[in-house]
Amino acid sequence: MIDVYYWPTPNGKKVTIMLEECALPYNVVPVNIQSGEQKKPGFVSINPNGRIPAIVDRDPADGGEPVAVFESGAILQYLGEKTGKFWPSDLRGRYAVNQWLMWQMAGLGPIAGQTSHFLNAAPERIPYAVDRFVKETARLYGVLDAALSRSDYVAGEYSVADMAIYPWVVPYARQGQDIASFPAIKAWLERMGGRAGVKAGMDAGKDLRKA
Repeated sequence: MIDVYYWPTPNGKKVTIMLEECALPYNVVPVNIQSGEQKKPGFVSINPNGRIPAIVDRDPADGGEPVAVFESGAILQYLGEKTGKFWPSDLRGRYAVNQWLMWQMAGLGPIAGQTSHFLNAAPERIPYAVDRFVKETARLYGVLDAALSRSDYVAGEYSVADMAIYPWVVPYARQGQDIASFPAIKAWLERMGGRAGVKAGMDAGKDLRKA
């Protein structure tokens, strides 16, 4: 069993999508980031950075003590290595996936998050910030659209890279993006959304925000 310390954010949903796609049994442990639970000592002992998600695998592949992993990209890598799924074993395939995973972690996620904040949550509208982040998000969407115009999935075969990127692109409207301008992304969103594991992973903990 894998305990998933979770709140229904894009980074959280990456992990539940992977768990569903791999058919791994897991237990959602809610960490209410709206009330600051991610900063409490019990969670910080698992993730010293005080951010969701994190996992504790109570049945690791080596049969040893439970393994705790934080950072969503590292969790996806761990689960890929554990299961042998959606994480290529060959050198070139693995780094094709890994570079897109890092692209999401270092680029799309932080930039799209700031874009959504300045468009939807900032206490005052700051035109410079809105313009800067909306344009950079559009640039990143262009990079992704170009990749998806060459193959159905970002690194060729369906992988953890797609799982990492998808929850960040679903709310494109909140990021000031016109999806019609990115036809390859639009088609990919439809492919991704049609997968049972993706649907289940996106729905995980959907009632938590209402609690």
